[in-house]
Amino acid sequence: MTAEPLGTAVIEVRRSRFYAHLYRIEDPGDIGQVLAGHREAYRKAAHHCAAWRCGSVEEFRSDAEVGRPGRVLLDLLRKHALGNHALVVSRIFGGVLLGPGNVGRAFRDAGEAAIREAGVTR
Repeated sequence: MTAEPLGTAVIEVRRSRFYAHLYRIEDPGDIGQVLAGHREAYRKAAHHCAAWRCGSVEEFRSDAEVGRPGRVLLDLLRKHALGNHALVVSRIFGGVLLGPGNVGRAFRDAGEAAIREAGVTR
């Protein structure tokens, strides 16, 4: 696993900030280290949502966030044919409830921006 993200992005939606990072992973077990790093780096974040694809394994975690953002991130990895990658987005709540639809869009936009910044878009 590479400790440094391939691409990063930050977006703000109604005062909530979304920090997205794309990583290359070699084993599905690497996701624990990636998430631990996000929890350390973004201690104020309410949610750390993630999706990863490694070999035949595809999984996601929405970390109790509304709108199933983990599924949205997994769909992005599939869309861009990114195998052996993890996409993690940490949200720092800004005090305004977004609702499931807007939360899903915000996570998708942040994830897309990180993938674009990494230069691995399809």
